[in-house]
Amino acid sequence: MVRSFLARLMAGRYGADQLNNTLLVCYLICYLISLLSGLTALYWISLVLLFVALFRCLSRQIDRRREENAQFMKLYRPIRQRCQNLRMRLRDKDHCYFRCPNCKQQMRVPKGKGRITVHCRSCGATFEKKS
Repeated sequence: MVRSFLARLMAGRYGADQLNNTLLVCYLICYLISLLSGLTALYWISLVLLFVALFRCLSRQIDRRREENAQFMKLYRPIRQRCQNLRMRLRDKDHCYFRCPNCKQQMRVPKGKGRITVHCRSCGATFEKKS
């Protein structure tokens, strides 16, 4: 009975996506900080974030919500990629990472080889780096 009510409620609605998930995480962070610090402005900001997430989730304007999410993902993907690269670099203890001074391509070389000459595969530039 409850399931059928929820199924009827959400029929034709947009539902959750990455932007909604991010809004909900921001809501939780703002709300917890407002509880700990007593800042009422942060509390109201958290409520606005919650209402925007609920509005988007229950919206019937699916094309608009998809476009909003696509624009958000354009901004979010490079940030996410940088975080993944940083995490990978921190875990990799066997290599040094740096960028080609000519084309900015990310490269890696084994650690502990001293001063080495590196040849970039993308642009063909040759330069020296300390590993």
